[in-house]
Amino acid sequence: MRVLHHLPLSAACRAIRLALAEKGLAFELVEEPVWERRPEFLARNPAGDVPVLEESETRRVCGAWAIVEYLEDAYPATALWPRPAAARAECRRLADWFAAKFAGEVSRPLVHELVTKRYFRRGETDWAAIRGAHARLAEHLAYIADLFERRRWLGGEALSHADLHAAAQVSIVDYLGGVPWSRSEPARDWYARLKSRPSFRPLLVERIPGVNPPPHYGDLDF
Repeated sequence: MRVLHHLPLSAACRAIRLALAEKGLAFELVEEPVWERRPEFLARNPAGDVPVLEESETRRVCGAWAIVEYLEDAYPATALWPRPAAARAECRRLADWFAAKFAGEVSRPLVHELVTKRYFRRGETDWAAIRGAHARLAEHLAYIADLFERRRWLGGEALSHADLHAAAQVSIVDYLGGVPWSRSEPARDWYARLKSRPSFRPLLVERIPGVNPPPHYGDLDF
């Protein structure tokens, strides 16, 4: 059985979950507490990070970008990168934008302040950091809106890893109740299109102990 080692509030793991589901690949989820640095997991991935995809006892792929490229090479029937080189480069640029820039400016600071600090008791909440993340979020939502108003999907005419990486990031912020959807109708319309796909349903019903999402989180008509 295919296994994905993950963390529920890891956007990289969520993006891989979406990609596997979009490709119709069955998989089992195994949550990995990476902070414990378990020897059994370090033997699988010396970097100690998730996601890690195990196809079999002898075939293992570590890291989101390596998994993305592996899935595209191994399961090309449902392609999530466009074929033309220029279009593929644009989708890769956007996927990296959300995986790096959005994460660094928005989702990672919010998870750190609202979840990690509370869970590990790592000091007082930095409300200035939260306000800064929300300010950056408004800029990213405007960018999503601009892209979606000009294209069928963020990267072009077809769903791609750009949408999946963006949606993975946004879903975490939405779970934490931080997305002002009323201020960006185009961004909301794009996210609603993603939420309505079967690949997204497991994310919408998943709950993190001690951290409850707002009522609209699982609602397709929000």
